[in-house]
Amino acid sequence: MLGKRILFVKLVIFSIKLYLDILFRSVSTAIRKQVYKLPFLKSKPPPPDAGERNIVIVGASFAGYFAARLLATSLPPNTPFRVVVIEPHSHFNFTWVFPRFCVVKGHEHKAFIPYGKYIPENLIRWVQDRVQTVERTHVQLKGGEKVSYEFLLVATGSGATDGLPSRVREDEKGEGTRSLRKMQTKIEETKRLVVVGGGAAGVELAADAKGQYPEKQVVLVHSREALMNRFGMELQVASLEGLKTLGVNVILGERLVSEDVVEKNVTLSSGRKVDCDFLIHCSGQRPASDILASLTSTSINPSGHLRVKSTLQIADDSLPNIYACGDVADTGEHNPNARHAMQQAKIASDNIVLAARGKKKQYTYKPHWAESVIKLTLGLDKSVTHFGNGKTELLFPAEEKDLALMCDGSWKHWGVTPFEDDFEGETPKK
Repeated sequence: MLGKRILFVKLVIFSIKLYLDILFRSVSTAIRKQVYKLPFLKSKPPPPDAGERNIVIVGASFAGYFAARLLATSLPPNTPFRVVVIEPHSHFNFTWVFPRFCVVKGHEHKAFIPYGKYIPENLIRWVQDRVQTVERTHVQLKGGEKVSYEFLLVATGSGATDGLPSRVREDEKGEGTRSLRKMQTKIEETKRLVVVGGGAAGVELAADAKGQYPEKQVVLVHSREALMNRFGMELQVASLEGLKTLGVNVILGERLVSEDVVEKNVTLSSGRKVDCDFLIHCSGQRPASDILASLTSTSINPSGHLRVKSTLQIADDSLPNIYACGDVADTGEHNPNARHAMQQAKIASDNIVLAARGKKKQYTYKPHWAESVIKLTLGLDKSVTHFGNGKTELLFPAEEKDLALMCDGSWKHWGVTPFEDDFEGETPKK
């Protein structure tokens, strides 16, 4: 009990420090804006023949989008540098709610948040495209354009090989919402659902499916001996109890071997067969680091993550102007999430600004256990929030009243009015 109290006090202290950092940055940004307006401090525009001096950010999820804002608001007016964001998606994908919206109807459009208002348009150039390769001086886009860079920040995140419920494969919001609706229909129509993978996505989808359709047979298969095996014992127990309370059949220590769509069953590693009308894979993600493979293959480790220094420069001394942050970077976290990504974005963007000013890089990133907090839903109206430092855990069970999992807060965070969108698709503006 004493250990839990100490951990809670440390958590409060960390939260206060985090809040003060946010406050300090807000005040500093406001002061800079006023200082830059002083006539004698305004920088001169670059000469016409100076050429492009781009800070290119590849990827605009939690890490890249946040870094773009920090960079765009930290550079002085008339700076010779320009921030260029390259992102294939038409909207920010709020992936945390994908498992819920694979089951619950009528909210899927809320998972796609409009880009743009978070960063003033005059501060960045936005390119909706994919990077094909990275060279020493430029990135080659699949659409054919070459974008030169002086500094490059890789924030490509990770992708799920099987798509939903972890990721949508489509880039446009309309296609993404249609994919979610197709998944909703399949789950609604199936009688015997099998979910493979006992991480957060698998646990949450199985729990939501059983909570929404209690009459269905829902089976969760996980290859490890515990659900949520990367986390502490208390969360493992809580997730298993939550699923069993709902009536989900949990099979641990078994791998999926094959699926027979004719006989409507799946075969597990023990030889056991499980009836199955619809199979959903939730068994992992892979970092999206391939764009650097031809330039610096030694910076990519066997898991696909980019090796980085504590300054978040990639671990290749010949490429000191390339940084990485978010899920694609190997920074030592066991359970990376959006909080880690945004903390890394702060370090990377601060170091890029220093380098752009000719200063020596001085900020370093070190993971903190409090950043690994996870809120795991266990059905439509229950959740548990987990903190842990590897030795002691804190669990905070809660009742959930919003089926959309408070999506409105994320829209507000990115500077957008919930749920207004100029997208001319299948859903109204509100």
